[in-house]
Amino acid sequence: MRTYEIPRDYKGESRILYIFSIKALAYTGIGATIGGIFYFIFSLLGLQMIGIASVLLLGVIGFCIGTFKIPESKKFKLTEKTGGEAIDDVIKRWINFKRGKNKIYIYLKEETKDE
Repeated sequence: MRTYEIPRDYKGESRILYIFSIKALAYTGIGATIGGIFYFIFSLLGLQMIGIASVLLLGVIGFCIGTFKIPESKKFKLTEKTGGEAIDDVIKRWINFKRGKNKIYIYLKEETKDE
């Protein structure tokens, strides 16, 4: 009798603490690190609560950037063109667009009709 391997969905197995994927954890860490800089500045001024709030807020923003996707909607021009894509991919593409002095290269495939 032969054995067969059953394909498994590995998509959810790279999660840490169930809600953090590796990418989301990295973006959360980057956001919290930037918030830590603000915490240090605010703690020098005696405003530690505002510093802690900035760490939490920037950590949550980093988590959202690393996890969520842009919703598909026809109401706004941005969501019409980028709907369904990850937020970090859109931000990376925008940075590359600005770095390239607002040039974008598009490959157009011409369709021919047989008559």
